[in-house]
Amino acid sequence: MTQLITLHNIRKEFGEKVALAELSINLHEGEILGFLGPSGAGKTTTIKIITGQLHQTSGEAEVLGKDSRKIDESIYRQIGIVTDNSGVYDEFSVYDNLALFASILQVDKSTIDGLLARVGLSAEKKQAAGKLSKGQKQRLVLVRAILHNPRILFLDEPTSGLDPSTAKDIHDLLLELKSEGTSIFLTTHNMEEATRLCDRVALLNEGRVVEEGAPLDICLRYNTEKKYELLLSDKSTLVLSHNKHDLQALSDLLNSDQVETLHSLEPSLESVFLKVTGRGLQ
Repeated sequence: MTQLITLHNIRKEFGEKVALAELSINLHEGEILGFLGPSGAGKTTTIKIITGQLHQTSGEAEVLGKDSRKIDESIYRQIGIVTDNSGVYDEFSVYDNLALFASILQVDKSTIDGLLARVGLSAEKKQAAGKLSKGQKQRLVLVRAILHNPRILFLDEPTSGLDPSTAKDIHDLLLELKSEGTSIFLTTHNMEEATRLCDRVALLNEGRVVEEGAPLDICLRYNTEKKYELLLSDKSTLVLSHNKHDLQALSDLLNSDQVETLHSLEPSLESVFLKVTGRGLQ
């Protein structure tokens, strides 16, 4: 599988503060990779190093086969970036914001209307960007980042502060982009977002990757005490463990048709993170 991003033993120091410590991670073609960690864990710093906005203190970082410290226009034309400081020109209309960047990126402006329709901003096409809601601005910034159909899309907390409906719309769009061939490097502290979107996640704590893998694989790895939650026909709930006594009780309940629903209780990514680091994700 082609590696689009390769980080090897990346270390970044700001004076005496160590932001990243020997961090190694890869992004493969056709996947969504999630960096999952609380604020201050080093997620944004990692994106800035990959995209050439910062230089690492030591270690190697490559994007699309190029040293990140030597990124040129040919690389920037193949990546899109959405960060918390990806602003828009408030006095420009929604369309004119995109038309400006289409000119810079040498993209046909005829694609703009289709993208606006895709994110539900057609009605706001002529509206000043400064009058958009936070969710609408985030969708505008996302459209701007994918105007040129990038091979890699960098997203830094793309749904932070958004209402659930808007966040779901963005999630759906990201999964569509992945299906169309875009690889995505996503940072988030939202465990549910990472579980839904990511093929792989790296749990980041104090500049170090403390666990890595597919979300379900990580959760099952720490499922040391298997339990099951039952909703019974009398609407009561029952939690059973994976032992001889409880499994017999489960069998009896199933045979007597008393079980409405049955769910395994493997740990979530958030509970795994808490177990590994002793701290939460917020």
